[in-house]
Amino acid sequence: MGWLDLSGEVEVNFELTFPRQVVFGSGRVAELGGLIAAFAQRAFVLTGSRALERTGQLGRILERLTEAGVGAVVIDCQTREPQVEDVNRCAERIAGHGPGAGDCLLAVGGGSAIDLAKGVAARLAHPEAGDIVEFLEGVGTGRRLTRETLPLVAVPTTAGTGAEATRNAVLSSLSPPFKKSLRSEKLLPRLVVVDPELTLWLPATVTATTGLDAITQLVESYVSCRATPITRSLVATGLPGAVPALSRAYREPGHLPSRETLARAALLSGMALANSGLGLAHGVAAALGIEAGVPHGLACAVLLPVAMRFNRPHRPEDFAQLGEWLSGRGHESPSAAAEAGVQAVESLLSELGIPRRLRELGVARERLPELARQSRGNSLSGNPVPVEPDVLLRVLEEVW
Repeated sequence: MGWLDLSGEVEVNFELTFPRQVVFGSGRVAELGGLIAAFAQRAFVLTGSRALERTGQLGRILERLTEAGVGAVVIDCQTREPQVEDVNRCAERIAGHGPGAGDCLLAVGGGSAIDLAKGVAARLAHPEAGDIVEFLEGVGTGRRLTRETLPLVAVPTTAGTGAEATRNAVLSSLSPPFKKSLRSEKLLPRLVVVDPELTLWLPATVTATTGLDAITQLVESYVSCRATPITRSLVATGLPGAVPALSRAYREPGHLPSRETLARAALLSGMALANSGLGLAHGVAAALGIEAGVPHGLACAVLLPVAMRFNRPHRPEDFAQLGEWLSGRGHESPSAAAEAGVQAVESLLSELGIPRRLRELGVARERLPELARQSRGNSLSGNPVPVEPDVLLRVLEEVW
């Protein structure tokens, strides 16, 4: 039995944005050089993972570029969630090479590398701005990206953020502390190559947190107040099978079918969230990154069960459908299906060794009001029901 019913939903007022070209499949990174050669002769390569060098994957990618006649300039970058200073520094390094027509930016790595490349693309397009912070929501001057950027090529090596399919980048700062989005349709990748084989080397902890990020994005985009039949159909394709795939990939890192399922889930989660928005878990996750330095995927994982329980009474049929996808089986009633979905997530968190409380992440109880204040952002505005500050504080106290 399924609870999905889109037959009565006729939405005639929505917009969709997707990358221009997506190439998906195991082994397809071998085509990267030829694909880039169709529109660029030189690639500035940004990678956020030293493991790509240790495993030889980066070297093989560079060889494919050379074979296709594409010059490659590797830009040394920070291996962390990108900060404003990282974007400015990398942009200045690339500017020294005289970027222009025939060049592209090639991001090889997780969401951090792809977000860094998006920030660099914006900064290079507007060198007179002086600082990427000018373009960030809520902290800059509200400046818009008005010029075309260098074409962006995204090759994800994790299966989680879906950054390869979105038009925004999340950038942070420690002084002053913030974590904000840079958003423009000009930042949508020109080319995305998703090769699940590139995720086989991931440590178990990274597999867990990135996979849970994708699952959280699928759940939240499905029930977002801005969801459409199109975005919900993306979730209907990406979420079924994701829970057992993550469980098996965590236990058996070399199990390629599980990696393929997770890579597909991540890609579709990015496509969905880019067009529907997210919700409570992501709204708080960004603030947790600043407050306690919690990695994004881990923050989402801790918050997902409490967000599901909070929103479930307001969207019972939607959560019934999510419950069947998450649990992998049918149920006798919508309420039973919805509860099974939450339990499936909680069981998965236990299996993957994910902390269940904010205090386990280093959050002091007296900081909860400030955490609630910092969570008032774009992601929270997509929640299926409004979350007033006092209500959000109570939710955080429940999970503390």
